Amino acid sequence: MNLNIDITLYAALGSAALLIGFLAWMAKKDIDFGIRTLTALGFGLVLGVLFRGKLDLVQPIGKIYVSLISAFVIPLLFFSVISSISALDNIQRLRSIGVKSVLWLTGNTAISSGLTVVTALAFFIGKGAEVNLPTDYVAKEVPPFTQVIIDLFPKNIFAQASNNAIVPIILFSVILGVALVALSSENEKEAKPFKDFIDSGSKVIYKVISYVIELTPYAVLTLVASAVSNNGPEKLMPLLSVLLVAYALCFVQTFLVNGILIAAFGKLNPFKFFRHIWPAQVVAFTSQSSIGTIPVTVKSLKNSGVSESIASFVAPLGANMGMPGCAGIWPTLLAVFAINALGIEYSVTQYIILILLTTVVSIGTVGVPGTSTITTTAIFAAAGLPIEIIVLMTPISSIVDMARTATNVTAAATSSLLVAKSEKELDVEKYNGKVLQS
Repeated sequence: MNLNIDITLYAALGSAALLIGFLAWMAKKDIDFGIRTLTALGFGLVLGVLFRGKLDLVQPIGKIYVSLISAFVIPLLFFSVISSISALDNIQRLRSIGVKSVLWLTGNTAISSGLTVVTALAFFIGKGAEVNLPTDYVAKEVPPFTQVIIDLFPKNIFAQASNNAIVPIILFSVILGVALVALSSENEKEAKPFKDFIDSGSKVIYKVISYVIELTPYAVLTLVASAVSNNGPEKLMPLLSVLLVAYALCFVQTFLVNGILIAAFGKLNPFKFFRHIWPAQVVAFTSQSSIGTIPVTVKSLKNSGVSESIASFVAPLGANMGMPGCAGIWPTLLAVFAINALGIEYSVTQYIILILLTTVVSIGTVGVPGTSTITTTAIFAAAGLPIEIIVLMTPISSIVDMARTATNVTAAATSSLLVAKSEKELDVEKYNGKVLQS
């Protein structure tokens, strides 16, 4: 009998088990959650390099975590949004919070797109590149604008929830929350049973989420190891310049731009913000899921002093609107690459229009699966650029997606902080104090 058993697969699994055991020991010793997550990130890098292409038995651990935490996103949004709105004093405050949230989220995207245009032109991204457009590429279909608007609203919330269409769920919850506030002002006794159910449900969901979040370091280890294992140098070298510029732009947008916004408009120390929010950044980077990171983002914001009502409303909205990494930096960078590589004449006015396009599209593609590909396709179509060139960046797209997602999540958290500060719903003493352990 010939049993083709690859011992390396089991060696990789055994090594991962030992590293997970060490992380569990760190948790038992009450070592800070962020330090454990960063340690897991380092372990994942080493594991991915040592067992490249041999992590088939390790990969499911990270995938199960992403599936598990994603399963509770919709219930979390439903209960937390209604609970947050019902805690507001009046509908006027909800309107104020909503307008400020949209402005900060889209403004962040506009800044990222403008920064990308300037940087990509300065480094001549795409100049001299030999571009052979694929002939068998099937472009992603961009939904008509009217359909996009229709899809933003609740239709069948169960079907939309199963497709992770977050915005319709948020709007559905907002409508229920507004109705609950209105009923409470008319007849508090009739509204109380439903309000108690929502408040209790919110506490139960957050308890469950806290259990799942504790698994984060173990998931980070396996997710990073898988990413390193699946993407070798041969996939990166031809597009190395685009990859490096994309990561540099994401870094600048994530830390420098958001830091300046926090210091200038929030009058707060940005370094304290990044200390509070970096567990969410690590989860976003490794999971490549803005939606899946929502529970960690909300928890990090609450630890930083942002009120639960603001954190639970703005952070989920920011996981689907604005998205400077996926809707700002990446589409704009590919657009400039295409313009330079194909020798297309582009005026200053056209570049300004390109920036405006990315800002508008960042709102228009909310709730559409495959955000980065869809936004890039929409922008290329609107700007008259060859859509086929998008497929040329496929080898590095998933690698850049790690940085893009971290940028998206940081922008959402920054918007939450600034809205909370302006609404006087930020505990400044807690923000400036010691970071709470998870």
